[in-house]
Amino acid sequence: MTKKRGLVAHEDGGAVLRESLTPQGQLRANQIEALAQFAPLLAGAVMLSCFVLAAILYGRISPAHVVTWSLLVIASCWLMIRRIENTALVYARRDPPTQALIEAALLVGLVAGMWATIPVTVYPREPSDIQTVLVGAIYAMMCGALAIAAVPRAALIWAGILAGSLAVALHLDGDHFSLPLTALLLFHFGFTVAVISRNAAMLSRRAEEQAHAQSEIESTSLLMREYEERGTSCLWQTDAAHILSYATPGIGALLGRPVNQLVGASLPVLVGGSGALGSAMLRRADFNAIEVEFGEGRSRRSVVFSGTPIMDSASGFLGFRGSCTDVTEARTSERRLRQLASLDVLTELPNRMRMRELLGEALLSARSSGRPCGILLLDLDGFKPVNDTFGHPKGDAVLKTVAERLVARITDRGIVGRLGGDEFGIVLHDAQNRKAIAELAETLIAQISEPYVLDGVSVRIGVSIGSAFGPIDGDTVDELIKKSDMALYEAKAAGRGVYRQFECAMQNEAENRMRLEHDLRLALPLKQFRLHYQPLIDSHTQEVRGFEALIRWQHPVRGFVSPADFVPLAEEIGLIHEIGEWVASTAIKDCAQWPASISVAVNISPIQLLSPGLPAMISDALSRAKLPANRLELEVTESVFLRDSNGSLDVLRRLRALGVRIALDDFGTGYSSLGYLNRTIFNTLKIDGSFVRGASVRSETVSIIQAIVTLANCFQMTIIAEGVETQEDYRLMVELGCHQIQGYLFGRPVPFDRATEMVGTRWSEARRLASV
Repeated sequence: MTKKRGLVAHEDGGAVLRESLTPQGQLRANQIEALAQFAPLLAGAVMLSCFVLAAILYGRISPAHVVTWSLLVIASCWLMIRRIENTALVYARRDPPTQALIEAALLVGLVAGMWATIPVTVYPREPSDIQTVLVGAIYAMMCGALAIAAVPRAALIWAGILAGSLAVALHLDGDHFSLPLTALLLFHFGFTVAVISRNAAMLSRRAEEQAHAQSEIESTSLLMREYEERGTSCLWQTDAAHILSYATPGIGALLGRPVNQLVGASLPVLVGGSGALGSAMLRRADFNAIEVEFGEGRSRRSVVFSGTPIMDSASGFLGFRGSCTDVTEARTSERRLRQLASLDVLTELPNRMRMRELLGEALLSARSSGRPCGILLLDLDGFKPVNDTFGHPKGDAVLKTVAERLVARITDRGIVGRLGGDEFGIVLHDAQNRKAIAELAETLIAQISEPYVLDGVSVRIGVSIGSAFGPIDGDTVDELIKKSDMALYEAKAAGRGVYRQFECAMQNEAENRMRLEHDLRLALPLKQFRLHYQPLIDSHTQEVRGFEALIRWQHPVRGFVSPADFVPLAEEIGLIHEIGEWVASTAIKDCAQWPASISVAVNISPIQLLSPGLPAMISDALSRAKLPANRLELEVTESVFLRDSNGSLDVLRRLRALGVRIALDDFGTGYSSLGYLNRTIFNTLKIDGSFVRGASVRSETVSIIQAIVTLANCFQMTIIAEGVETQEDYRLMVELGCHQIQGYLFGRPVPFDRATEMVGTRWSEARRLASV
């Protein structure tokens, strides 16, 4: 165990260093010290009784025996005193071992043994009066054990030897055995042992308390020394009038003046007349952590004061004693951290948290002044391609430029902040004139749309803006942000690059959308979806060649819900994978019940194509239904090429490798996808109905269809014309070379049992069955 060092008093009054002892070590040290103090007294009592007994017994026994006995007693007493005092000196500065106490106890036992020799040997031969004297002397000497009770081992040895000697003497004098005397001996010995044990317990507790107190004193001393040496705190003292009477050098360094110029001045005045410190001192009670700021400019300091009142014995107030700590750097760091926590690192604009605070302050002002405030939410359009193409450092440069343009235009009309990513916000303090705010928003859209030059390349982005006004549109920060976000959503839905103000209809629409989302999540578990099938007619034989599976949602309250309403929502909330799996599995299972010549087509969302697990799901469904893969055709739209085209094409290739046919749906209405036709992915090309309808009266449309057919034939693709509604459209599509026809002319989508009735029929019969 590592031992600390402390100060104890030496016997000559000087201070000596002693190791800070454990409670056991402290106990042994106290015992050695007590034994050293009482050993001379015990020896004196022993020698005095020896002389008295020698005088009484002189003439009754041989003088040589008396003299020899006396000399042996004196010698043993001298040896005991000398050895015990030497032991006390040796272990004055360190922990005495247990062996030292054992040696001291044996020396005490030696003295007791020497003294008891004569009384034991002469007792049986002496008359009763002398025996009484001897017994009394032994009892008296046994009381000496109480003098050395601080060392229980020595006291017990002392009392035990003397009691044993008397017992031996009584035994040797068998003819005069006295039961009362024996009982008295036992009682006296027991009482002595009890006192010794109680005293040992008290001494042990005192040693523990002393060791604990010494540890606390040393800890306090170390702390005070650390304060002084490291300057982590300054100590001070005042009189009853708060006049500084003592100060450590740290106080002078803190106030910039020598300590001798500070003593004699009022402490509250020295620190700038602090009212908080003065009030605390006037209460004449303990105070803690009172922060005071004083000084100007770079010399301004923040100091924390703590103090304790000084009272005399009559509870009279004498002043204060306390400490103070310079916390200037800590407070500066805290302010800097708060500033950093409220600013966006990139643009140095207020961040989302700070903008919420500013909007809250604007709302409070609007309520009190009656002048509405406003919040504009801005979301950049087309910013992600900038990051993807030029990298994040260039993207960050664009964001900083956007911030500069916004701040330059807003000036003192509001506060611009960055909410995160490519989102910005503007808090407007005065939003009374909504027309002026709309004009401001249009100006911002125009300025943000100005080109940005990156690596010599001119880049353009846009911005959509939504706004809400408080407390009209919302009385809390959360309400205003929510409603301005609704307006921003409407702006994006309107084509991006536009501005929208919040309207109540937006909230109704948002609530309706939320309810629709809730119902959509339950539609599949509640089995509210159905599949309807629209026939695909061979353009030459007019036979039914297959069906396109189309999902229908029959809501118990809303009635029929159009796929145009719920499919985009399913894509947005991530339900399209579950719904798409149900559609594919159901269509495959239904198709397996039709003849081998009939196929089924299933629409696949572009989001489904982003899932690498789609081919495995299709393969499992085909295996369960035991349907050949070539009877399944998966339709995808051209929008798939706007997303992760490489990943989507890889999924399409894996589906094609299963034997599944792939169709490109709505060709010609979307994006430039001609480059993908030569990758041997697609088996079928479907001409969108917008080209088919009215082609008979528009020659330019006929030319487009001819070009599409020629292109598809080059890649040996099956051509399907969608949206055929009249016999004239049908005739024209056949003449232009389309292989299959689909449209209301041949029937609308029908349930599975009705579609099964159409299998194996021709156009006229199929049309009749479909129209029933």
